[in-house]
Amino acid sequence: MKNVTYCFIVNPVSGKNKGKKVMVLVEEVLKKKNVDYQLYVTNKPGEAQFLASQASREKYDVIVAIGGDGTIHEVLNGMIHSKKKLGIIPAGTGNDLAKSLNYPTNVEQALETVLNGHTRKIDIGRINGNYFINFASIGLDALIAEEANKMKKLYSSRYTYVLAVLKGIIVFKSPTIKVLIDGKEQKREIMLLAICNGAYYGGGMKIAPTADVADGYLDVCLIRKMSKLKLLFLFPTIFTGNHVKYKEVEFYRGKKVEVSSQSKFKFNADGEVKDHLPTTVEIIEKGIEIIWNKENTFLES
Repeated sequence: MKNVTYCFIVNPVSGKNKGKKVMVLVEEVLKKKNVDYQLYVTNKPGEAQFLASQASREKYDVIVAIGGDGTIHEVLNGMIHSKKKLGIIPAGTGNDLAKSLNYPTNVEQALETVLNGHTRKIDIGRINGNYFINFASIGLDALIAEEANKMKKLYSSRYTYVLAVLKGIIVFKSPTIKVLIDGKEQKREIMLLAICNGAYYGGGMKIAPTADVADGYLDVCLIRKMSKLKLLFLFPTIFTGNHVKYKEVEFYRGKKVEVSSQSKFKFNADGEVKDHLPTTVEIIEKGIEIIWNKENTFLES
């Protein structure tokens, strides 16, 4: 891409300070290539969204998130009402969005994609007025995400999520929820309800194996209440997508998902935990234009 102005928003502490290391490498390449860019570094939660909102009103053509899925989530929500293009350079612990998009996780390759890739519009989700690009979930997963975020402040590795799962399973109590998927009601006592745009979450778990970010639908994975011992056996199978074989696992597809419950619990959007129920989740078809490598043909029209 020629004559393009870039805004890079960096979370330096993502991936246990991986963001800072990636930032240094990225700036070296940008300066060598004489790219027209500005780089901003976040100092606290929520700042990436604020910076992206500012950047969306300025001269930049592309806004690039350097960080994990939470950073990308904030940048998305900051730039959502603009016509700017989104680029990503994965620098988090799990980088699930990169997996869902088949996006390069190698820093040099990701930067090359941002600078020279093509563009493609993909779907995003809207949840109670906020937006997500990969998934939203309710139940055990939100508790696990909250525990994982706490653990990352002390210890960050690919096993952080696994440890958070083990703790979450011990303390979690299954709520009863009512789910309307395009108006069709399901009432279940659940362990988890995952509403997915992408296929992966939670550090590489293939929660929605058939999800496609450009098909105009949300993929819903509902896991009914089961014994915690059985759940411990089910959990590892999610990494390969083999959880689909369990009778307690149900799959649906739709454009609008409404969730309500008498219980109060949290939901997880792209790894960011928030309080709010009832919840309405909708697909926004072609809601964001992302920089893409044309060789990744699954997003081709």
